This record gives sequence, C-alpha cells and structure tokens, in this order.
Amino acid sequence: MNKRPAPYAKARSQYTDYMVKEPMELMTFLSTVMPQASRTKIKSLLTKRIVYVDNVITTQYNFPLKPGMKVQISRNKKVQEFHSRLLKIVYEDAYLIVVEKSEGLLSVNTERQKERTAYTILSEYVRRANKRNRIYIVHRLDRDTSGLMMFAKDEKTQHTLRDNWHEIVFDRRYVALVHGEMERNAGTVHSWLTDRTLYVSSSPTDDGGKESVTHYHTVKRGNGYSLIELNLETGRKNQIRVHMQDLNHPIVGDGRYGREEDANPLGRLALHAFKLCFYHPVTGEMMHFETPYPASFKALL
Repeated sequence: MNKRPAPYAKARSQYTDYMVKEPMELMTFLSTVMPQASRTKIKSLLTKRIVYVDNVITTQYNFPLKPGMKVQISRNKKVQEFHSRLLKIVYEDAYLIVVEKSEGLLSVNTERQKERTAYTILSEYVRRANKRNRIYIVHRLDRDTSGLMMFAKDEKTQHTLRDNWHEIVFDRRYVALVHGEMERNAGTVHSWLTDRTLYVSSSPTDDGGKESVTHYHTVKRGNGYSLIELNLETGRKNQIRVHMQDLNHPIVGDGRYGREEDANPLGRLALHAFKLCFYHPVTGEMMHFETPYPASFKALL
C-alpha cells in the first residue's frame, strides 16, 4: 500500500524551483533555465501569472534578479488569468492566496452589506478552474484600509491559520499618515476597546473591554503630518484608528475617529497594511510579503 505524500512534499510539487546565482533580468534567466522555450512561450508564462520570484507572482520580463533569489514556475496548467482594479494577487499556491486590497473594497460581505467584496472576487476566480473550489476567510481589513491580507483555499488550512494566528504570523505591519507631528519617535498605546457597533470606545483601564496593544514608530515628520509604522500585538476592530485618536494624532481621512476641522487631502483613509510575514501553514516555509508605502502618503510630507 502506497503511503500518501507528506503535506510538505505535496505543496512543493506544485512548482519547479530555480535558484539565482548571478545578477540578470528575469527573461534572460528563464531563457537560461529553459533553453528549449521560445521568448513567446516565456512571455506567455509571465502573462499567465505562474512565475514567482521569492514567493511573489512576477510578470515583469525585465525584473532584476539578484543572487540568492528563488524563481518558481507553477506546474498547474489550469491557472486562470486574474484581472481586477480593486484587488491584486501577490501570491498563490495550493493552500492559500495573498492579495493586496484597494481602499473602499470590503473584505467580506456582512448581513447588512451585500456587495462585491474581496471574498466574492476571489471566489469567482478560483471557481473558473473548478466549480467546487472555494475561498475561506482567515482575517479582515477594514473597508477603507488598503494592503495585504490572505485567504485559505481549504477548510483545514483556514482552521490552522485561525487557531494558531499568533504563532504563525510573526510580522504584520501597517503604515499610516496622521495629522500633526508626532512628539515621540516610538511608543506603545495600551487600552481596553469596547465595540459599540458603529463606534469603538477606548479606556486606559480595564472596563470590561478587550485589551489592545499597538506599537508605533515615527518614520518622518513634515508639513503638519507624520508618517508612522504600526505593529499590532492584538487585532481588534478599528484598533489603529482608535489608538491614533487616543494619541491626538488621528489618521488622515478618518471621518469616524478624526476631528471635524481636519482636512482630507487624499480623499481616503491613510492606512495601509504594507507587510505580512508568516510561516506557511502546510510547508512551514518562512513567507515574507511587503508592498511600498503608498506614494500619496509620502507626497504630503
């Protein structure tokens, strides 16, 4: 009787791996490792979004590779092209999908809001390959927050991620543009948050709410604003927005927790989940994803 392959082996078999040993552009590298493939064939692989560089889908033919990088080519011939102005897939394998969500897009539907969401967009995408495919919710981003989030592709992976979130996710950071110039270069906000449906209140002492901890680091100050990085110990509803209000430096564009007199020059909430690092729930591999700070945040400084 044949033994079933180990989960690690199963996950790795989805890809052909190549290690980069010297600097060169991605097209040149692919031509080197696949000498039998024409330039048209290689460009087709890039268009189909099945080429990964250090775990990130890469379609740029002249992407600069450096020694030590890993290039992977998916063996899945049924990979579907994905086009959405609201959502970008940055990584996908047999078990999970990491996406970059635009501001204004709900993560998932609610009972009161039945509209197009990140969840419905990805569900349609995976079902094009197989009608039985599904997407499973792991965590959420607020509608007005942009940035990185992940979904599972099976129930077991979903449960593994949810039940072991703090052990699996080892670095998750946000960047925000806030009103005023921060007094401190770094600090921590510690309070108890109570969800009152439409508004989350904060108390400096335990009043029965949920304990919440946010660490912040000031990156730059200027022009009456500050750019800050935030690292959450807890993931409560509206936590960052409330804690910035507690510091009297509300996030630019925050109509709920900001001040009426504050302007909104960006036309959006200036909060972006720019980094997501975790151990793969099946392979144990260290996964690292990072997006640039939104250019509009930096422009105001």
